[in-house]
Amino acid sequence: MLRPLLLAGCILLSGCVARTAYHVATLPVRATSQVVDWTTTSRSEADRNLGRKVRKQQEREAKEARRERRQQQRGDTDSL
Repeated sequence: MLRPLLLAGCILLSGCVARTAYHVATLPVRATSQVVDWTTTSRSEADRNLGRKVRKQQEREAKEARRERRQQQRGDTDSL
């Protein structure tokens, strides 16, 4: 009675052990690829970042232009 249970346990655990061994063996490769992904920038990421930078610069310039116009308008009304 004990022998069939042990045999069934070994069969069930062998898949688990094999899967664990696979994960342990591939861990360095996956970790390295993740580090490379973190340290490099793809072309699409670079384009997205550049677009974001340009939009922020344009927003700053527009804000500065509005500020200058307000100051000019205030100066024009002060001189009257």
